[in-house]
Amino acid sequence: MGKTELQPACRDYTLNVHKMLHGIQFKKRAPRCIRDIKRFATKEMFTKVVKIDNELNRYIWVNGIRNVPRKIRVRITRKRIEDEESEHKFYSLVQHVPVEDFSNLQTVKAQ
Repeated sequence: MGKTELQPACRDYTLNVHKMLHGIQFKKRAPRCIRDIKRFATKEMFTKVVKIDNELNRYIWVNGIRNVPRKIRVRITRKRIEDEESEHKFYSLVQHVPVEDFSNLQTVKAQ
């Protein structure tokens, strides 16, 4: 069976940031968190271009560079690039999904 063509998709994930940043020095935690989220989105959605929403960036940086939230619920959406000359056909948009409690949350196909 051959490689299937990518389609637009949308999924919700819960990321355990505390586990991702274990052993990372304090002054590098928030930038490292952003990099790790981009790396995760690239791996899950098979896109080279990943964009972080402003709301998610603010949520990560709200307590400063050291005190990153322990868990984050994100929505990763794979979208088509409208530009014809682009070498990549899709990009991923990562957005924050506010939740009250993280218990019993699974990966969900959204919309």
